[in-house]
Amino acid sequence: LLPQGSLLYLDALGAAYPRALALRGTALLHWTPGCPHAPAGWPLPTLYCTPAQAGALPLRATALRVQLLFALRQRGLHVLEAGLAAELRDVLAALRDEWPRLAQDLAMGRLSPQPGLSEEVRSQLQALLSPDPARAAELRAECARGFEGIVRRLWPQLEVVVVGSAHSTERLYCDALRQAECLGLPFYCPFYQAVGALLGVNLWPEEPVPQFLLCPEWAFFEFLPCPVEEEPWTMLLDEVWEGHEYGLVVTAQPGEYRCCAGEVLRVAGFHKQCPVVEPVRRESQTLSVRGESIPEERFCQTLCRTLGMWPGARLIDYVCVESSLLGDSSGPCAPHYEVFVELQGLRDLSEGQRYKLDQCLQEDFLVYKSFRFKGSIGPLRLHLVRAGAFTQLREALGSPVPMPRVLREERLLQLIQGSVIS
Repeated sequence: LLPQGSLLYLDALGAAYPRALALRGTALLHWTPGCPHAPAGWPLPTLYCTPAQAGALPLRATALRVQLLFALRQRGLHVLEAGLAAELRDVLAALRDEWPRLAQDLAMGRLSPQPGLSEEVRSQLQALLSPDPARAAELRAECARGFEGIVRRLWPQLEVVVVGSAHSTERLYCDALRQAECLGLPFYCPFYQAVGALLGVNLWPEEPVPQFLLCPEWAFFEFLPCPVEEEPWTMLLDEVWEGHEYGLVVTAQPGEYRCCAGEVLRVAGFHKQCPVVEPVRRESQTLSVRGESIPEERFCQTLCRTLGMWPGARLIDYVCVESSLLGDSSGPCAPHYEVFVELQGLRDLSEGQRYKLDQCLQEDFLVYKSFRFKGSIGPLRLHLVRAGAFTQLREALGSPVPMPRVLREERLLQLIQGSVIS
């Protein structure tokens, strides 16, 4: 199915952005540990200026930095492609922190020794580089000007940013990138994947909200009405209604296994009688210490609304934890939410700001307000973490998949707790 999906993606991309299929006009930023992984457009490998072995390095930070160096060599890029929006965000954070060394490597045509980069692989990659002092000087000049809109300034011919996922946990990164480093650039998410299977393709690259055409030849689709009824029954592709939300049940190849995907989709319309859907939420990403079940994306909306009341604050990243995961360290109060945020523009949080999120959550969720009034849920606790904490957390995950917003692993919780500054 991958060749068919890739060709559909390339056809849609080329129709919307004709120069996007130019030779060596695409840079790939994606970590695929252990083995070189063909990117989305693999039927046309000459699209990419990025060496395949750069993404297969054992350390995520090293792989992304090497890919960034090769992308910086190509001033005439038309497409920037990232497996995840979080990877693009971390690449641009590395650019912000390491641009003097990157400029030096560009000027000298070398690849500096780095953790996880063996001498054999470094020699292979080094052979692909050549000194480019003019490009190095341009990099220094643009970075010295600041980083708002830096992507288009470094690659003036860039037309589109392609990301492997732009919904659920990745939406926050896409929105932040659009407002800062990628100012003025459209984002295109070509594929919809769930339960390890390719299920749909986005044929409308220029639409701001990703919509995916479900392809009946790729899997067998069933749908459960939302909210779930007492005696739910599944519906087929031709039985769903536009504007309604459904839980997805998939029987996918290979193996022909049938399972609930844990995804809720909204039917946005139809294309040649097949549903076009928008992912709404993942059912596993909910906060529930007393059965109140607050969806992650609704919690994110409340968090962003609260931050809008704090002048100068910009949300970089966050995770939520149910207090039961903390054990004795959560204190003697009733079960509650622990929220860890990374912010720009604020160095500390006042008591009023900490309480404001809990207050807004009560305003947005009456069930939560009821439990808070009864005392069966304790007040939310808000923690500020140091810059770069979430980049390290993604490194610790050791997997090229989206990071969960609701943490349920003690190992990851301990890492983020060690980064708290207030």
